[in-house]
Amino acid sequence: MRGKKYIGSKYNLCVYHIKLPSGEYIYSFLYVNDMLIAFKSISAIDRLKKQLSFEFEMKELGKEKKVFDMKIERNKDSGKVCLTQKGYLQKVLQKFNINGNMKSVSTLLAPNFKFKATMSPSAVEESEYVSCIVCHCSR
Repeated sequence: MRGKKYIGSKYNLCVYHIKLPSGEYIYSFLYVNDMLIAFKSISAIDRLKKQLSFEFEMKELGKEKKVFDMKIERNKDSGKVCLTQKGYLQKVLQKFNINGNMKSVSTLLAPNFKFKATMSPSAVEESEYVSCIVCHCSR
């Protein structure tokens, strides 16, 4: 990725990004032999995949359904993407022998709290910091 002028995150060795002439960023997440590419434009993603295919044997696996043990659910009609950790939570509960008869508690976010695009990180450093939090890495 560095040979393609991508910059590695200082928070997570698996995250790379590059600033395009349009001012937008394209992100790639690498883990062993898997790659997840995040960007608005399919054509930019296709260009990156074509470049990489000259150097690496690649297989298209389609849209990602899971990343960092989070399930990805897309709703094209509403333009929303949801990440859930139900499977991960079930594994944790099973590991500590906690059955489903436990009392539930409220989350820290208010029920009417909504994430908005304006809340997204506006700088590369903020994006990398958020990636660090999401990936549970340590500084």
